[in-house]
Amino acid sequence: MRHRLRRAGGFAVVASAVLAAPALGPAAAAPFAAVAVLAAFVVEEGRLFELFARPGDYEDRRLNGLAGFALAATALGVLTALPQSPMPTTVYAAAVVSVAYGVLGREFVRESTGDEFAMTTAFALAAFLAAVVGQVAVAVAAESFALATLPTFVVLAATAALVAALLRSVLFPRDDPIVIVSVGFLLWVLSALSEAGGVATSPSVVAVGLAVSVGLGVVSYVLETASVSGMLTGVLLGFTAVVLGGYGWFAVLISFFAVGGLAAKFRFEEKDDRGVAEGNDGARAAGNVLGNAGVALVAVAGFAVARAVVPDSAVPTLFAFAFAGSVATAMADTLSSEFGGLFDTPRLVTTLRPVEPGTDGAITWQGELAGVAGAGLVAAIAALVMPLGTRVGVAGVAGGSASVAVAPVAGAVVAAGVVGMTVDSLLGATVEGDRLGNQAVNTLATLSGALSGVALAVAVGAASVPAASTLAAAFDAAALAVGVAAALPVS
Repeated sequence: MRHRLRRAGGFAVVASAVLAAPALGPAAAAPFAAVAVLAAFVVEEGRLFELFARPGDYEDRRLNGLAGFALAATALGVLTALPQSPMPTTVYAAAVVSVAYGVLGREFVRESTGDEFAMTTAFALAAFLAAVVGQVAVAVAAESFALATLPTFVVLAATAALVAALLRSVLFPRDDPIVIVSVGFLLWVLSALSEAGGVATSPSVVAVGLAVSVGLGVVSYVLETASVSGMLTGVLLGFTAVVLGGYGWFAVLISFFAVGGLAAKFRFEEKDDRGVAEGNDGARAAGNVLGNAGVALVAVAGFAVARAVVPDSAVPTLFAFAFAGSVATAMADTLSSEFGGLFDTPRLVTTLRPVEPGTDGAITWQGELAGVAGAGLVAAIAALVMPLGTRVGVAGVAGGSASVAVAPVAGAVVAAGVVGMTVDSLLGATVEGDRLGNQAVNTLATLSGALSGVALAVAVGAASVPAASTLAAAFDAAALAVGVAAALPVS
């Protein structure tokens, strides 16, 4: 075990070479390129080999792990030298040191306990601190540091730590190069979005968002409504909702996580006996969380991009309705399944013939009512605290939507949730199992809820159909949002 800690320390020392990036300028990647060459072709034995070698390296007599790590850092370093829109050296530093020092923190805790929660927490905390310090050090070396940039550094560091911890929880240690590159590209996009004004960098928003997201994530793990990977995904999504959307978006998303998680635990043993209980003792993993909230992640990212690119159009409002519709769908589907599964004589949604409890596509009238109630809860919160063009609550986007009463807006969100819930049942009865897995079905259902929300926003007058040029900008925003979300694993 002690060797793993020493090896992690060695990787952290190598990663620290990224702090020389401002001094090296266009040659920022040179130290890592040299390390990659040494690891792959020169160092075959001796103390350095023993320090950095992973079990598989002995057979090849080559430091494959170190070479891969250095090559990933080299690739990101090359991007800092691009003639146009280069990757900021602060982003470069955060991506590299967050992974290396995160592993060091994890191995340090592993020396005393094998508890996965403790090790993951150590990884995330060490990665976060290293990313903040790394960005500050690089900015100071480049003579560009200002206190006003510190909240942005915290946002990027928190994102790097959470994404890296999540990716490492579903990948293998040898895949660290993939983690570094993924984190680097995601932070690059967020950094550009922050410069365009699409990320909330108010110290209070960042501090409250991070504290509340982490706190609720820990509570979900303690209550066993989420696994370690599910907890990380929930924290990441919650924090993203705060900094890209605002407190209202966070409230809507957390309502689903809280109510949905508790619903999964409600009379769990009875549902387990009936064969309709959520797997893993009701604790949701990363894939399950993303299957239900991945579309919402894309929507809030699209909102942030649209707010920065076309703030005076209807596009940000349409993304807000897409977010609300997708979360309403997730809530409706979860409650209909969790409560409907407790009742006998379910019927297949396509034929209304009685089927066994737990059959894909089976519905009960009690479950449908629970689903509508869940969609109504999300709609009520969203109509009051999100930028949906309502006359009360946190006002919407300037110039982007009409001012309409709360009831039509809430009704549109409820209808979107019911549409998505119905689509989920139809897919369950027709293609789930042989053709699509549960996560894919959830994603398609929430997507249908999001699209229904957009259509109904136009129908109730909360937003107008964008002009062709604005619509093109919306598609660009959506494409960038998908790129942000694609950095996360769905497994």
